[in-house]
Amino acid sequence: MEPSAFLTLFTILFTLVMLAATRISPDVILMGALSVLVVSGVLAPADALAGFSNPGVMTIATLYVVAAGLKETGAIQWLAHRLLGQPKRLKQAQFRVLLPASGLSAFMNNTTVVAMFIPAIQEWAGRLRLPPSKLLLPLSYAAIIGGTCTLIGTSTNLVIDGLLQSEMGVGLGMFSLAWVGLPLVLVGGTFLYIFSDRLLPDRQGVLEQLEMAREYAVEVIVDGKGPLVGRSIAEAGLRHLSHGYLADIERQGRLLTAVPPDTQLSAGDVLIFIGAPECARELRRIHGLRPAGGDVHKLDIEHHRRCLVEAVIGPDFVGLGQTVRESRFRSRYQAVILSISRHGKRLPGKLGNISLQVGDTLLLETAQDFVDQYRYRKDFLLVSGLNDSTPPDFRKAPLALGILAAMVVVSASGLLSILEAALLAGGGMLMTRCVPASKARRSVDLSVLVVISASFALGAAMRETGAASQIAQWLLLADDLSPWLALVLVYILTVAFTELITNNAAAVLMFPIAVSVAEQLGVDFKPFVIAIMFAASASFMTPLGYQTNLMVLGPGGYCFTDYLRLGAPLSFVIGVTSLGLIPLVWPF
Repeated sequence: MEPSAFLTLFTILFTLVMLAATRISPDVILMGALSVLVVSGVLAPADALAGFSNPGVMTIATLYVVAAGLKETGAIQWLAHRLLGQPKRLKQAQFRVLLPASGLSAFMNNTTVVAMFIPAIQEWAGRLRLPPSKLLLPLSYAAIIGGTCTLIGTSTNLVIDGLLQSEMGVGLGMFSLAWVGLPLVLVGGTFLYIFSDRLLPDRQGVLEQLEMAREYAVEVIVDGKGPLVGRSIAEAGLRHLSHGYLADIERQGRLLTAVPPDTQLSAGDVLIFIGAPECARELRRIHGLRPAGGDVHKLDIEHHRRCLVEAVIGPDFVGLGQTVRESRFRSRYQAVILSISRHGKRLPGKLGNISLQVGDTLLLETAQDFVDQYRYRKDFLLVSGLNDSTPPDFRKAPLALGILAAMVVVSASGLLSILEAALLAGGGMLMTRCVPASKARRSVDLSVLVVISASFALGAAMRETGAASQIAQWLLLADDLSPWLALVLVYILTVAFTELITNNAAAVLMFPIAVSVAEQLGVDFKPFVIAIMFAASASFMTPLGYQTNLMVLGPGGYCFTDYLRLGAPLSFVIGVTSLGLIPLVWPF
């Protein structure tokens, strides 16, 4: 091998070790590897940076905006509550999780789908008295498998399609992968339905204990025009919130205490919840509830530009010793106090009559720039915002879903490429105000885009220096190795890379190796490339291989062996099914 090939292999090996064995951010590691290849002269700067203009990478960036629109309008949550329904037993609940999660993940970012399903399933588990560990890992696995059905279902598919377009001059259609993806959903879903209850532990999630949290009382009103009127407390999903509980109901001047779960809600009911600050965030995301505080409606701030903030009163606060009403808090700070906690306990009584003291923790509804504005002011000792506390605009949920459906139809029919359709869909989300431009900008995960784009440079170096051909020779083991066995080896190596490093980086690194294997065998490269797409998505054995696996780790109370116990046999089932079908759809 040439010295440049040795340097490339050493750089890639060192990169893999750093990704697997250190906590350094993957984008930092891969940009460092890119820098080495450019400074050493292995790659010209234009070749090293070509990944940043790849159509697959740009499509992923645009789809982040589309996903933000779906999230901000509560479209996924709106769908989830209708699709999940009210199951009575564990098996029914598992089926209600597997079917919509896999279906939705085929058309939208599976990370967003899992993030929106987690609180709904936690509420489920509490109401049905089921351990969340029986439901959340199957949710992640179903979302991963569902993403293999379409080209936009997972970023890995878009990355490989971008490489096919730029390197091989071919592309895939929206539903090209469905010939293998749909059988995988059926096989994988059946496996999860039968075995997840047996293989997963009966364990509660790692939830914050209310006794140790800052405790607040939060009041909300049942909207007379909302969907909760006439439904019971249990049916409305209010019986078992993750961060609080329903204490009382105030109805037409009467206070109802210790209300049973079958109590029906009426228009104008004031519901009083007690719990951690996150309880207010949970209530904001329930369609049909609105804040009870009269001053909330006096805020001169658009509803969807508000957020929840915690602020600790400092010694220089101008209203010390005054009641909330006397301090003119709303007009002075353009914020409304929802609840007050003192020494970790909520303060009962009318908010307007409470005297403010140093150290009081206020739960506020205010503008999104409040934290930046008052973080370094002496009025407050500490100011911190609650993540994802802006209430969704459910009125625009059907519009956001319509934009998504139009994107899928236009790209699937061939009228526009996936990138063009995604650009129009992202623009549609912005123009219709489904998502503000500021949130759309923040929704784009630059670290993921940098990892993918920098990985392209490593793949290009392997191809240009001949390192990929050398690895392919080592992989083939013997000159007379059959194409199917070579396909198995490529699949297994990709799965191993995916479990150790990020799925997108694994796919990009394996792409030139797979093409070289096909060239040396004298067969079509497509089955090998398609195998990479499915193998890079088949990350079930560790919480680190795929982001959704990591997201359910805490809420499900899982440990590493739980992933291995269910994920290892699932990986085998998915692998056997994929390797059996791929050569039939894309012959050698």
